[in-house]
Amino acid sequence: MQIKYTVGRNEYSRMNTQELRDNFLIDELFSEGEIQLTYCEVERSVVGSAVPTDQVLSLTTCPELAADYFCQRREMGVLNIGGTGSIAVDGETYSLANLDCLYIGRGTQSITFTSEDASAPAKFYLLSYPAHKEYPTSYASKAMANPIHLGTSEDSNSRTIYQYIHPKGIKSCQLVMGFTQLNSGSVWNTMPAHTHERRTEVYLYFNVAEESAVFHFMGPQDETRHIAIHNHQAAVSPMWSIHSGCGTKAYSFCWGMGGENQQFDDMDGIAIKDLR
Repeated sequence: MQIKYTVGRNEYSRMNTQELRDNFLIDELFSEGEIQLTYCEVERSVVGSAVPTDQVLSLTTCPELAADYFCQRREMGVLNIGGTGSIAVDGETYSLANLDCLYIGRGTQSITFTSEDASAPAKFYLLSYPAHKEYPTSYASKAMANPIHLGTSEDSNSRTIYQYIHPKGIKSCQLVMGFTQLNSGSVWNTMPAHTHERRTEVYLYFNVAEESAVFHFMGPQDETRHIAIHNHQAAVSPMWSIHSGCGTKAYSFCWGMGGENQQFDDMDGIAIKDLR
């Protein structure tokens, strides 16, 4: 498990490009045959991936968690962005096709990952937050998600948001999670930008073409920067930072939040004219 410590907005203002990448970018994800985890001091989130091939992968505890098992005091959301696979949770198996989601509640002791076809493995994206209450493990296919259509082609941000873990969907302690697909010809996500003073967010970018990139914008409204992000990389967004992006082509991203509330529209909006 890697660790990323909290960076405040004062330190941020003095960082160069590489320092921004080191502190806010997670670029080691989705290695075949491995589970990869990054512990983020921001909201004590854990961002990770599991890509099983010809062997079952087991999610075990880490010394950094000081727990008997990974979900002893945590909950976790899983989004499969690869081939069909399955997750066994305390002996019950759930099959996840591409873009299916699974919520795993606090108190779960055994979690294992398997791919149906090792040559086209499942790619499980993992996002975990501390939890003070137990909720049952719950599965949702893409067809079961709550779709929200936003944006216009004129503004280059026509997109569909798929909500999975949220107050009117899969119940959780503090985790909110889903993904967004941009329509062909649209490249902007979340503009005008906003911050979340009451929670933090992690963006995983996927379906980014090999020759493309997404320019992820971050920072307070009066001092924005960008990080060039490629396929299967994630950005950690603290409470004081905007989180918006523009790609060289259409792409998808998984968003996940944790903090004081679960209201999807609890955002502190920032007008485009006020960005610097």
